[in-house]
Parts: sequence; structure tokens; C-alpha cells
Amino acid sequence: MAFRFAVWSSLFLVGLLTAKLPTLSPSPRSDSAPQPPPSSVPPATGSQAGSLSSLSALQARYKALSKQLSRLKPQEPYILVDTARNHLYLKQRDDILLDALASTGSGTILPKPGEATDQWVFDTPRGAFFVQSKLLNPAWVKPDWAFIEEGQEVPRNQADRVEQGVLGAYALGFGKGYFIHGTLYTRLLGKNVTHGCIRLNDDDLKSIYRVARIGTPIIIF
Repeated sequence: MAFRFAVWSSLFLVGLLTAKLPTLSPSPRSDSAPQPPPSSVPPATGSQAGSLSSLSALQARYKALSKQLSRLKPQEPYILVDTARNHLYLKQRDDILLDALASTGSGTILPKPGEATDQWVFDTPRGAFFVQSKLLNPAWVKPDWAFIEEGQEVPRNQADRVEQGVLGAYALGFGKGYFIHGTLYTRLLGKNVTHGCIRLNDDDLKSIYRVARIGTPIIIF
């Protein structure tokens, strides 16, 4: 698992280089502008030659990284989450098996009571993760911030934290209390409104749950 995490961390970083490098092309010229004869075109200066050489090196590096990225892509399905567009994709290599509208972290901040410098930040984490748990009919164990946000006293009894029926029929945990789960507020899908978890509608969640396995990679950006 440690090896796979290292590979997928590399995949996440290499994936940021997916935009093609520009190729050099001559600037368009007006048909009416006089054109110098070929013999009068000055040779490239040292700085221009250096720029061309650097661009060629970058293009060669890009091609090499693209081939490396293609080899690193797993054969099994993986989950890709775009937090800016609020879409979750189930992919297998370059094929999109499912494109699901999602909700991700709002980015809002809630100060912790009695602590002047500490706070909760409700963001969805970015990076490379794995499915660590699969739950049927999950119960939500409400953390301290859920009570504080609602202006309620934090309960001492653990049983008073448990709330049923708010996470949907399935949940996929990917570490540190973050889950891909369902929602009662489907009208808010497509918006950044969560406390960090990733919400889906019932049908999309069921499809993801059926395909995902413990260890299925999750890439969030």
C-alpha cells in the first residue's frame, strides 16, 4: 500500500502537467507588408537560439512525462474529484464511467470556543487518497463543531452524537473523518456547501459504492 500511495502521489503531481506546451509558430503578417528576401533574414541571435533549445527540451520532457503518466494509470477504476466544478468522475484509464454532480467543502471558518487562535476550516482535502472503508446505512457521529455551529451545547454522552439517515445508504471513507456519502439536500449539489465531505445523489452514490473497493484510488484537486 505504501508503494501504491507513492505511485499515486507521483501520478497526482505529474497530472498537473497535462496542459500541452505551446509550439512555436511565426507571427501572422499582413499581406500588404513588404517581405524581406530569404537571403536578408538575419540568423537567430544567441538568446533566441537558447529559447528554442529550452522549448525543445521542455517539449521532450513533456512527452516523456506523458508516457510515464500513461504507464502509471491503473487498470482498475479510480475516483477523480474536481472541487472547483463540483464534479466527481469514476474513471478507468482515460474512459469516464460516471460523471456525477457533487458538493464539496465550503471553505468557511468556525472559531473554536475558548481558543483565540484555533479554528475549524471546512475544506475538502486535496491530494491522493484511497478508499479506506465502505459503510452500509452509515450513522453520523456528530463532531463538536456540528453542535457549536447550531448554537447547541456539546453533549457528554456519546450516544447523543449519533444521528441516523442523513448520510444516505452508503459511505466511502478516505481518512481523517472524510467520506463520500449521500445527502438530504440534493438541491445543493453542484455547490461548495459541505464541511469537507463529498456529497452525491442516491443513484450516483450507489454506482460508486458498487464499483469501488478498499484501496480504490481517489484523486482530489
